[in-house]
Amino acid sequence: MTKPQAISEAGEKPVVAILGRPNVGKSALFNRLTGRRQSIVADIPGVTRDRIYGECEWGGRTMAVVDTGGMDPEDPDLLRQHVFAQARVAMDEAAVLLFVVDGQAGVHPLDIELADLLRRSQKPTLLLVNKAESPKVESDRFEFYQLGLGDPVPISAMHGTYTGDMLDMVLQLLPARQAGEVSDEEMAVALVGRPNVGKSSLLNCLLGEERSLVHHEAGTTRDAVDTLFEFEGRRIRLVDTAGLRRRSKVDEDIEYYSSLRSLQALQRSQVAMLVLDAGEPISAQDQRIAGEIQKANLASVIVVNKWDIMLKQGNAKAQQKYIQSVATQLDFVAYSPVIYVSARTGLETHDILAAALDVHEQWGRRVDTSTLNLVVREAIAMQPPPSYKGQQLKVLYVSQPKTQPPTVVLKVNSPKLVHFSYRRYLENQLRAAFGFVGTPLILRFEV
Repeated sequence: MTKPQAISEAGEKPVVAILGRPNVGKSALFNRLTGRRQSIVADIPGVTRDRIYGECEWGGRTMAVVDTGGMDPEDPDLLRQHVFAQARVAMDEAAVLLFVVDGQAGVHPLDIELADLLRRSQKPTLLLVNKAESPKVESDRFEFYQLGLGDPVPISAMHGTYTGDMLDMVLQLLPARQAGEVSDEEMAVALVGRPNVGKSSLLNCLLGEERSLVHHEAGTTRDAVDTLFEFEGRRIRLVDTAGLRRRSKVDEDIEYYSSLRSLQALQRSQVAMLVLDAGEPISAQDQRIAGEIQKANLASVIVVNKWDIMLKQGNAKAQQKYIQSVATQLDFVAYSPVIYVSARTGLETHDILAAALDVHEQWGRRVDTSTLNLVVREAIAMQPPPSYKGQQLKVLYVSQPKTQPPTVVLKVNSPKLVHFSYRRYLENQLRAAFGFVGTPLILRFEV
């Protein structure tokens, strides 16, 4: 099995990294530059934890912008050490660094320490004095000269003040345009599930690197984190999302918006991986997330993580009971293949990306009209539709006008004569004939 190869997050687009200590407005600037509220913004240090990527177009040039967590190299907290490590990775891959400081707070000792780190990187760096909506900030920005990073550039990420001038400066610092900066078509795969089921561990296992933070604290991943790589000759964008919780359990604004963005991640994906925890029973929340995947009409794979624990217990009856519970409680997405894996040991994880490619292919499958009509006629001959008030359903013609997901239109004498059980029968016959594994199959009955 081919090992995934990480590639530039935006193909050949140059990377611009936003760096700085906690709570100086990095995420607000990221949202300003990318034109969408992808990163969570709150007046609390440490909201952003992973590297968050987006695109910014300016002056005819497209660049990949990366938001990072607040950098504090001396923080003893293990989780915040991982945040710092993620920021260092962004710093290493970037062509230009944007060092954000808080103009209202003045020079902070941590600013001095980080400025020294950035100088030693010898990468083109812009020193951005944020929160310049206050006239005092613009007049006092000169104290930041002591950081030794050149002219302090005043901006207001919140209001957009001077950000255009700042982008003009970025363009001057970017390397020459490379051929092929526009990326090829990508397949976007979203990892979704309840908090703490091991989504980030799976992502790291698949990539062979610490791409997302993993921590025993539920809800460590708060933003949707994109990783672009190549597998079996295909470009895949893997989106690790924040754990989805029932609305009644969302106590903090941050957690609420994390859940919201996880659902938004589904909207920009073609394949969804529903991650379950083998150590816990299938819950109503698992069913709700599966319902969201179905509602989004995405190809899907069910990934049962932590299966090594179940195997270690050696209870074959418990294993069979769990397998049966997946089949019965998630029967409305019964078309989704189920893979039993362990992110911790690597058990069967090599099958995950192959399954994603397979269901994506089925999601885009088209059947020629003559074959489609032949299969439907044979299905009707084997089991004619029941009559309703003396009337019999007649299927006159069948076609497939759309893919992603496959959509089959059946021209009939009256859609009112289609009983839900007969609709399900025809769907099962079509799946038996053509596969359509891992994808919704939409049947439309029209006059």
